[in-house]
Amino acid sequence: MGYKQELNRSWSGFSNFAISFSIISILAGCFTTFGVGWNNGGPAAIAWGWPVVSLFILVIGFCMSELVSAFPTSGGIYWWASKLGGAKAGYYTGWLNLIGLLAIDASVAYGCATFFDLTLDVYNKSWAAHYSLNRVFVIFLVVLFLVALVNIFSSQLLAVLNNISVWWHVAGASAVILILLFVPDHHASTSSVFTHTVNNTGFFGGHTHGVGFLFYVLPLAAILTQYTITGYDASAHLSEETRSAANSAAKGIWRSIFYSAIGGWILLLTFLYAVQDEAGVTKGGGGVAVIFSQALTSKWAALVLLISTVGQFFCTVACMTSTTRMLYAFSRDGAVPGSQLWSKLNHNRVPVYGVILSAVIAVLLTSPALVKVDINGAPVPVAFFAVVSIGVVGLYVAFAIPIWLRWKAGSNFTAGGWTLGPKYKWMCLVAVAEIAVTSIIALLPTSSLGVPWNDGFAAKYVNYTILVVPIALILLWIWWHLSVKNWFTGPKTTVNLPAGMSSADEIALEHKQHYQLPD
Repeated sequence: MGYKQELNRSWSGFSNFAISFSIISILAGCFTTFGVGWNNGGPAAIAWGWPVVSLFILVIGFCMSELVSAFPTSGGIYWWASKLGGAKAGYYTGWLNLIGLLAIDASVAYGCATFFDLTLDVYNKSWAAHYSLNRVFVIFLVVLFLVALVNIFSSQLLAVLNNISVWWHVAGASAVILILLFVPDHHASTSSVFTHTVNNTGFFGGHTHGVGFLFYVLPLAAILTQYTITGYDASAHLSEETRSAANSAAKGIWRSIFYSAIGGWILLLTFLYAVQDEAGVTKGGGGVAVIFSQALTSKWAALVLLISTVGQFFCTVACMTSTTRMLYAFSRDGAVPGSQLWSKLNHNRVPVYGVILSAVIAVLLTSPALVKVDINGAPVPVAFFAVVSIGVVGLYVAFAIPIWLRWKAGSNFTAGGWTLGPKYKWMCLVAVAEIAVTSIIALLPTSSLGVPWNDGFAAKYVNYTILVVPIALILLWIWWHLSVKNWFTGPKTTVNLPAGMSSADEIALEHKQHYQLPD
């Protein structure tokens, strides 16, 4: 690929699979964004929507597996786009990928903090009596600090933690499923799980029938699956640290999607069967904690929440690892302001400054969550869902660009050891179409109070994805035309650098020569 080996190539194929499986984390997304599915369609939207959307995501994963087999580098999606479509395609892909990863960092860390707080709420009534958004935000800061420390410490430690994370997710999800199957005295009927619908958005008078519900409200539920099963590009970003990466990373992507899709559906169905009072769940904002409080004693509910919280912590660690490797690779090629700093490795060969930057941006992105929001009298984390949507749009649009370019390349594409063969002709088109549809869905208002011309409109109800993504694209377009196109050439070759000279050193030298700085 033209790069000097600077990162430790110490990860096994299982570790590569483990990081994507940990980032997908059914113990995170299925718990934290369950309310998206419930409020925008209810049980039926979740029971039917998850497997349908998962199949489309698996097609996307197959397309990306073929690409990583051909180009196993830390830059991943950015590198593929640059190779297939030139520097401009790589520039936009890289930035969308980075924005998406940073948003995922923020959302998973905040979800972990929220569920840790919920766990303590159940264990300790005095803790619950003094609930505040400020307290959750402080816990969020602590989570980010701990995750940053783990990421800075050692690449080998991260591989071990991700291996443990896989077994925690398997054992933890199994435990939750068994608890929800055998502990509750009553379960919902199969008819209610697969046919009952909910509209808790305020749109269309709360009706669960008609064109508006079918083509606006119901599609919003897709974000539950699209958000949960994402981040599997981590197998690509860690490919430079993985042995036999052309084969291992390809399998890591599609296998992490496949197993998560099956496990996630079973987990969600047990949530739905555990519902004792649908109206009560809707009034509570559609959160899973309401279901657990209905179906379980406080001790069992706290155990389920604790299992999820630990899984979410593992997920946050893995997310930050993936983000910092992508930032490192993108910076190594000089595409990010301050590239010299973000591509610099410490004595453990970890991009320490990239870790710090990721944590700081996560705090900035999530700060709107400090504003309390109620919809129809129920507490709904609109800001959290907005960060989720930013992550979905950023990551999936970044995925779509190299997939589309691979389709255009046709038979001129040089495949690696893992290939789709002629099936790429329809798989790539299906993948791009699905991403286009879900990205539009992610930009839509999730509450009638977030629409400017509706009564009761307030900024705190706005899904600010519609602001962040277009503004980011406009700024990137301006920067490209004013500056970047004059100097950015895409991936660099570092394999011939002198011994002891790193990518960061090369960037510093180029910076000095460009500005004619003295020694």
